Amino acid sequence: MTPFSSHEGEPFPWNEAIGFGLGVLRLPPEQFWRMTPRELACAIAAVRGPRAAPLDRAAFDTLMRRFPDAPRGG
Repeated sequence: MTPFSSHEGEPFPWNEAIGFGLGVLRLPPEQFWRMTPRELACAIAAVRGPRAAPLDRAAFDTLMRRFPDAPRGG
């Protein structure tokens, strides 16, 4: 999964990708448009750092046991 992966059926988030490439990475437009999606994803990952994997069901159940929801109103 890339930093700009969209959910199936959703359009690619071009505004975010362009904003990150031009604004954060400060790439000239010509250089941004010559990049491959993989190159852009690697550059984004280098700036943002590694992404944490989502919780699996067992880890979620452990958190629910450790931190149960408090009853409302109390």
